[in-house]
Amino acid sequence: MFFYASKVLWLLGQPGNLFCLLLILATVLAFTRRTGALRFLLVVLSLTAVATAVFAAGDHVVAAIEERFPPPRTMPEKVDGIIVLGGMINAKLSAERGKPMITAAVERLTEFADLADRYPDAKLVFTAGSGNPRAQQFKEAHFVGPFLKRLGIDPTRVVYEDQSRNTHENAVFSKRLVNPAAGEVWLLVTSALHMPRSMECFRRVGWPVTPIPTDYVTWDDGDLLELQFDFLGGLGNLNRGVHEVLGLIFYWLTDRTDSLFPAPRTAPV
Repeated sequence: MFFYASKVLWLLGQPGNLFCLLLILATVLAFTRRTGALRFLLVVLSLTAVATAVFAAGDHVVAAIEERFPPPRTMPEKVDGIIVLGGMINAKLSAERGKPMITAAVERLTEFADLADRYPDAKLVFTAGSGNPRAQQFKEAHFVGPFLKRLGIDPTRVVYEDQSRNTHENAVFSKRLVNPAAGEVWLLVTSALHMPRSMECFRRVGWPVTPIPTDYVTWDDGDLLELQFDFLGGLGNLNRGVHEVLGLIFYWLTDRTDSLFPAPRTAPV
């Protein structure tokens, strides 16, 4: 139920969808005598467009989340295991095309490959089933092997967790699969935007991990007030930011995390 409820929540809360629905409503109102409501709606749409395209409202949201868990200042000398969360392969399209179809989050895999080379004795875990409620038969973990091989990773070295449908299940099922021992050092690789929720999910199952954030989409030079004129790009980041905010809220309300906006418990080493 949680899995499907989260999909419905995002369908209703996605800024792009809401903008389109309000635009349709404004069009309907244009053929009625409700001119006051029409003017109000047009003002709301115009202000939203300006905030998104010119003032990059989505960038501010994304940047706040991306900077929450910085990478470690120095890497551990010994690492027992490395986990990478899925989200970079379109499993259904991969099945149709006969080879891995990679998405924009591919840096998760390139970072995974670099770390696997740096720590040749570390256990490797790839965790991802299907996040598509209408295509549960296509598991991301079933299609990643050939691409890992192209990156220089022996696919047989990797433990594949293929039943998880979301971040909570990534943590639960991966821990059940590899049974990490107390005191082991594990690295967690995922997008910087996804890191706070991921870290909290692993904490919740009693698995301390070190964050290795990847594929940032904002910068950290503090110049987010620079004006932009890119509605589609701004809307894309607004969608990303709102998606993660809703995820954090929903996980907290459903008792899958202990903190609404997780933060590091110790300073990066």
